[in-house]
Amino acid sequence: MSDALFQSMAQSIIDGDPDAAADLARKAIEAGIDPLEAINKGFVPGVDYVGEQYSKGEMFLPDLVLAGEAMKAAIAVLEPEIARQGGQRQTLGTVVIGTVEGDIHDIGKTLVATMLSVGGFRVYDLGVDVPIAKFVEKAREVNADIVGMSALLTTTMVRQRDVIEALEDAGLRARVKVMVGGAPVTRAWAQEIGADGYSEDAIGAVAVAKQLVSAG
Repeated sequence: MSDALFQSMAQSIIDGDPDAAADLARKAIEAGIDPLEAINKGFVPGVDYVGEQYSKGEMFLPDLVLAGEAMKAAIAVLEPEIARQGGQRQTLGTVVIGTVEGDIHDIGKTLVATMLSVGGFRVYDLGVDVPIAKFVEKAREVNADIVGMSALLTTTMVRQRDVIEALEDAGLRARVKVMVGGAPVTRAWAQEIGADGYSEDAIGAVAVAKQLVSAG
């Protein structure tokens, strides 16, 4: 019974179907399946499959976005049940993410935030046009392991450097890893400004974040 349900869960993510994902999450609860098991054995394999297909060029950005939405719908149903049972989704680390000041591009950053959340991180998404001080304040407030910054304009990507300098001035840089991304951002730029990680897409960003937290 549960194997077929797990397969259907994975398929709902692959199909990018939030309604089906939420419905299957409810069925899992009714069937007495551990909600953490439902996430890890049912829905996560679907996300992994979409990620693999995306990296091979077999699936595309809209597929990734829809898979993320379906995963969010499933987790929205399952998390209250996890809390009710006194459990907690194990988190790999805490991430503060946002698009830098002066830049209102949202899709790429939101996709990275979703994928990090699905991948096991606690994510605080500050939105777009985020002032330098807000990144620093939030990182301190939630004891962030990683600060992630997106910029889609060459004129705004310099703010990524400003945030790193502000984290240093605040005495947080030693314990907070910094990830940067966005269309004009390159690995060379990331190295130049002293960022710890760079990725050109959302799936890569999750892998980079996992490396950064495991490296301590």
